[in-house]
Amino acid sequence: MAMTAKQLFRRKPVPEMSQESGSDTGQSELVRSIGLFQLSMFGIGATIGTGIFFVLAQAVPVAGPAVIWSFVIAGAVAGLTAICYAELASAVPVSGSSYSYAYATLGELPAMGVAACLLLEYGVSAAAVAVGWSQYLNELFDNLFGFTLPDSLSQAPEQGGVFNLPAVILVMLCTLLLIRGASESAKTNAVMVCIKIGVLLLFVVLGLKGWNTDNLSNFAPFGLSGITSAAGIIFFSYIGLDAVSTAGEEVKNPRRTMPLAILIALVTVTGLYIVVTLVAVAAQPSGDFENQEAGLSAILEDVTGSTWPASVLAAGAVISIFSVTLIVIYGQTRILFAMARDGMIPELFHRVNPRTHTPVPNTVIVAVLICLLAGLIPINFLAEMTSIGTLVAFLVVSIGVMVLRRTHPDLPRGFKVPGYPVTPILSVLGCLWIIKDLRAVTIWVFLIWVTVALSWYFLYGFRHSHLGRHEHVGLLHDDYGPQP
Repeated sequence: MAMTAKQLFRRKPVPEMSQESGSDTGQSELVRSIGLFQLSMFGIGATIGTGIFFVLAQAVPVAGPAVIWSFVIAGAVAGLTAICYAELASAVPVSGSSYSYAYATLGELPAMGVAACLLLEYGVSAAAVAVGWSQYLNELFDNLFGFTLPDSLSQAPEQGGVFNLPAVILVMLCTLLLIRGASESAKTNAVMVCIKIGVLLLFVVLGLKGWNTDNLSNFAPFGLSGITSAAGIIFFSYIGLDAVSTAGEEVKNPRRTMPLAILIALVTVTGLYIVVTLVAVAAQPSGDFENQEAGLSAILEDVTGSTWPASVLAAGAVISIFSVTLIVIYGQTRILFAMARDGMIPELFHRVNPRTHTPVPNTVIVAVLICLLAGLIPINFLAEMTSIGTLVAFLVVSIGVMVLRRTHPDLPRGFKVPGYPVTPILSVLGCLWIIKDLRAVTIWVFLIWVTVALSWYFLYGFRHSHLGRHEHVGLLHDDYGPQP
């Protein structure tokens, strides 16, 4: 029994991870083609768009105008965790994100639990974002051509539709681009991120014309619980900070580049979120946000009395949400790539195309599953499920920083958490605070999902673990001498 417990919590040595990923040699199974600017655009691109373009319709009815504080709270917790991510990314610069960090610090069984969180976080958020893209695409069609796609083709069954076709098309387009290569995807994303930042600044400038202090009068109608509940819904929009850490094996000079990119993305994203949210809730009564599709476009149309600003915003949202979906699907495939290399899932997910140097079978399988989620499930439930996966992954990263400081104090780090150990402890407490206000059904579905993932580990991962096989060979060597 003691041996079994030891095996369940066996840790993958950090030097072995660095050797596999080539973080110090520059050699990797994947091509190192992404620099600091492109990686920062990864973080910004995967974050801005998910929350600000459509999650206000879910968050404002829960918190009222005090949703501004919900963004501040979510941003503060994400900021504390981003600092922790920056340290781990510089110390363990591999593709697996917090799955790999957990494997190095907490052990194999906890790592599989974290992997379950990441698969939920990335897969479900990609679907949620694709659903939001469908809403803005309809808004753009209405403004430009005077028609919208029928609900049967643009809504989930629960919302009166049959299948959300635009969401599925978006996922397929992102998949085709990712199959071509990481460098092409990074360049395309950088262009789209610049467009989305410009569009959001346009919203701020024009939205200020509709500023009405009366809209802020009943500031927190649902009290502190409403603010923290909305923070839980919003939190999934900070997933982009995690996406940076999934690119560890395709980044140049990862020990320096990854922490810098995370911090640049954090500052840019949090600032834009708060400014845009403040303008939005001041320009429109909070009651109008409920079930509002393409909310920012609708606000500009009301404020200006013209359709062109709303059309520009809708077009910008269509482009920007494309970039979010692209990066989130990318992150999902790289996490599965790392898991397959460790033997936790079938080798198929680790197979790299020799021409494009991308995990093509992995990418196709992920795309099919996300298409099903995006086509059939409504956005509000998808957003909450993503939040809890993100929060648990962030929590584990904060714990991982403290564990790695104790177990590997001399490990090279391109960045160290300031205010240690207060910063990671506050990050853990912040994550737990937001989790407690999520709906019970969300927590139960999450627990069921983690149970399924751990069952997979006991049925498949434990027996196929490469680390376990190495240990087994070592035991045979000790007992019987070198094996033929």
